[in-house]
Amino acid sequence: MTYKVAALYQFVPLPDFRALKDPLHRLCLDLEIRGTLLLAQEGINGTLAGRDGAIDALMAELQAGALFDGRLDNLELKFSTADEMPFKRMKVRLKKEIVTLGDPQTDPLRRVGTYVSPAEWNRLMDDPEIILLDTRNDFEVEMGTFEGAVDPRIKRFSEFKDFVQGELDPGKHKRVAMFCTGGIRCEKASSYMLAQGFEEVFHLKGGILKYLEDVPETESRWNGGCFVFDERVALGHGLVERPNEMGQTDE
Repeated sequence: MTYKVAALYQFVPLPDFRALKDPLHRLCLDLEIRGTLLLAQEGINGTLAGRDGAIDALMAELQAGALFDGRLDNLELKFSTADEMPFKRMKVRLKKEIVTLGDPQTDPLRRVGTYVSPAEWNRLMDDPEIILLDTRNDFEVEMGTFEGAVDPRIKRFSEFKDFVQGELDPGKHKRVAMFCTGGIRCEKASSYMLAQGFEEVFHLKGGILKYLEDVPETESRWNGGCFVFDERVALGHGLVERPNEMGQTDE
C-alpha cells in the first residue's frame, strides 16, 4: 500500500490553540492518519501520513471546515508518498512556537523576507552579491545542500541567531538568500534578520521540498538528499524516497 504524506504549516493567530488539540487529534485518529502536528498561538506545523482519501479529507477540513473557521486559508502544503507508513502514531503537541527560535522579537506574522519561487531560485543563486544560507541543522546539511551555500554548523535551529550575530554583518551582507526543508524555518530566520537590520532577505518558497518537486532534475542545483523527519529519512528529486546511510532521526 502507498501512503500519502502531507507536510504543512501556516503562521496564523490561533489564540484558541489549546482547545483545538483534542478535536484535531480525534479527527486524525478517525481518519487513521498518523504523524505529528504542532499547535501554538502563532500557528500550525506538521507532517502527516494516511490513505489518499483520508489526507484529502483532513486537508479539506483544515482549510475550509468549522474546526479552524477558515483561518488556515494560506496553508503551505507539500505532498509526497511512502511505500510504508512512516509514522508509528498520531501526536498533536502544544508548543510555545511551531518552530523554535527563542527570540520574542521575531514575528513572522508581522514581517518576513521576500519569497522566491523554485522557478526563480537558480537565477537568484547566480547573483554575485547574494550570500546563500542553509538554515538547517548540521546533519541535514551533511546529507545534501545547494552548491556554494554557507553551512552555519548549528545543532538546532535556535542556534541560528547566534550564528547571525557572530558571523554576519548587516553593513556588509546586503543581500541574503536562505533555504530550509519546507520553508517554515526561513519564515522565522528571515523575520529575525530583517529585525537585525539586514536590508534584503530572500527565502525559497516552499523550501527544498517544493524545489525538488517543481524543478526538473536536469535543471536542478541540488546535490544529495533532503532529510525529512520521518522513517523515510531522505527524499530526492520528484520527492521520491532516497536510500540513506546515516540512520539519523531527530525532531
